[in-house]
Amino acid sequence: MGDTQHLSQATHDRLSAELAELTTHGRVDIARKIQAARELGDLSENGDYHAAKEEQGKMEARIRHLEAVLADAEIVEADGADRVQPGVVVSISYEGDDEVERFLVGSVEERHGELEVLTPGSPLGQALMDRQIGDVVDFEAPGGVLKVEIVDIEA
Repeated sequence: MGDTQHLSQATHDRLSAELAELTTHGRVDIARKIQAARELGDLSENGDYHAAKEEQGKMEARIRHLEAVLADAEIVEADGADRVQPGVVVSISYEGDDEVERFLVGSVEERHGELEVLTPGSPLGQALMDRQIGDVVDFEAPGGVLKVEIVDIEA
């Protein structure tokens, strides 16, 4: 990854616990499934074996992802709600649209509930960082330059 992952302490703790579970119990459980499937005989037509190996691959990919996220993690807690920063919920309105959209600013691993996550490294996230309520910012979107106004910031 290489990019700083802004995580709340709660999310960091949750990801650390998930990593510990996967690298201990998860690996042992998968090894048992693979061993049990091997004992069934011919591996070329053994559905249980292939399913267990696929599950192992997905689990190992998740382990690598968690290790990378945690290695690049920076614990953040919104210390105030006067500027856009990781850990806040920002409400924005696109130019020409009365609808207000709310985003949690931070890592995609923070995703929970009904809020979409806006990463600080995204074009919109970069444009909004350190801005205040009432600021209008431009950002480069796939369809061209868009303008948004910051309507509200919540810690």
